[in-house]
Amino acid sequence: MSIHSFEELAALHAIAKILAQPQELRDQLELVLKEMSSRLGMQRGMISLLDRETGQAWLDVAHDVNIEGMDVTYQPGEGITGKVAQTGRPMAIANLDLEAHFLDRTGARRFLNRSELAFLCVPIIYDARVVGVLSADKVAHKVDNLDREMAMLSSVAELIAKAVHFRALEEENRRLRQIIGRSQTPSVDIVGRSKAMQEVFGLIAQVADSGTTVLIYGETGTGKELVARSIHLNSPRKAGPLVQVNCAAMPDTLIESELFGHEKGAFTGATHRQRGRFEEAHGGTIFLDEVDELSAAAQAKLLRVLQEKQFQLLGSSKIVTVNVRIIAATNRTLEQDVASGRFRADLYYRLNVFPIFLPPLRERGNDIILLADYFILKYSTIVEKPVKRITTAAMDALLSYHWPGNVRELENCIERAVLLAAGDSIDSIHLPPSLQMKTKEGGKKEQSKLNTVIEAQERALITDALKEAQGNQTRAAKMLGTTKRIIQYKIRKLAINPVRFRPKQGGMPPSPPKNT
Repeated sequence: MSIHSFEELAALHAIAKILAQPQELRDQLELVLKEMSSRLGMQRGMISLLDRETGQAWLDVAHDVNIEGMDVTYQPGEGITGKVAQTGRPMAIANLDLEAHFLDRTGARRFLNRSELAFLCVPIIYDARVVGVLSADKVAHKVDNLDREMAMLSSVAELIAKAVHFRALEEENRRLRQIIGRSQTPSVDIVGRSKAMQEVFGLIAQVADSGTTVLIYGETGTGKELVARSIHLNSPRKAGPLVQVNCAAMPDTLIESELFGHEKGAFTGATHRQRGRFEEAHGGTIFLDEVDELSAAAQAKLLRVLQEKQFQLLGSSKIVTVNVRIIAATNRTLEQDVASGRFRADLYYRLNVFPIFLPPLRERGNDIILLADYFILKYSTIVEKPVKRITTAAMDALLSYHWPGNVRELENCIERAVLLAAGDSIDSIHLPPSLQMKTKEGGKKEQSKLNTVIEAQERALITDALKEAQGNQTRAAKMLGTTKRIIQYKIRKLAINPVRFRPKQGGMPPSPPKNT
């Protein structure tokens, strides 16, 4: 296993410090490429992002290369960048002039002598998936060991992997916001690109034109009312009313009266004839949220409406005929309620003609960031604050949280964060305490992992130097190109005992140090 030099460790440390700063992700990555150029001699550094669906790589950030106004993309397997993106394996070219697959899409090497350049290209892997590609040139005669150079570039790729992953999310969300009006999304109020949500959008498109009864399943806060509204607005009934009824919010004694209306004198306090929600929805759609909360009597009347499109007003023998489409929703498993006798089986089968299952937010992956961006735009406009983005730390917290309250909880979280934010970005300190704890734990783990890697490399490098210098700290410092004071500090910090490297008393005289 190769060990990084002191200069390489210093470069990794500088890159880690850059990534720890609260800056725009693109600015951070540009500074990383600048450090690679100034400290490691890796010129014309480039970072390409990977489209998860198509496998296409597009150039996003570059140093020493002017890509302004350019749209540089690589299909899977196209050129060196496309091959690395597709296979997830690094590639190194000792002499760029001899490589036929090098495309130079940016034209940055058009007037350079390619025979004097080596080209290094490594995958950027996050969560066991290729999220981007990191590449750079190096003057060929300065490359002593190509494998060592690749190991160093791979170390940089490991450090920037999370930032590149989030940068890809940012770009994906930006592109989505540009095309959201032309996408498959049936309503601008429903935001999502995950596979689960695309399936929901497809079902909405299939059922909207018909008059079929729909039953929406989903946990509290997943947006069942938005799906109902989208079905109505994309149906031939869109000119008619959409009447929303929360069945859980009405007491059993009033549900029948609320849904179907009552005649004057039907009960104490009924001073006039009252139209019910079904009559109000005539010619349109009625949305029965938490339909499982209906009483047995209300269930029986609802079944009659579904079967005959007719019902009786409370306290009257008069038959009222309505033309209403019914959309119901529940956060329960109605099959279990039917089995226990809590819900009528015949009503269940009438409602469950076209079921739509809404996934919980924790199963929607990167939709969390897309939704967060949407709510930032919404609430920054409402409260007139210049909040535009989410920092990497806050983004990490949002993605690692389990969201028991789903989209509604996320919306409340972002509304609060926008109110607390002092500048143009939401940081982890603006999130609720439950999310901040996740951030601190995650941050400690990431920092601990980085420190462990760097300290292990430093310990090995200093130990080897002390062995060669036979415990002499001054000579070890010279070998590493640093000062005795820094070496002493590192020895104390890393708990290295230099005495054990000194020659034993009474033994053979020490051999002279090797030339370095």
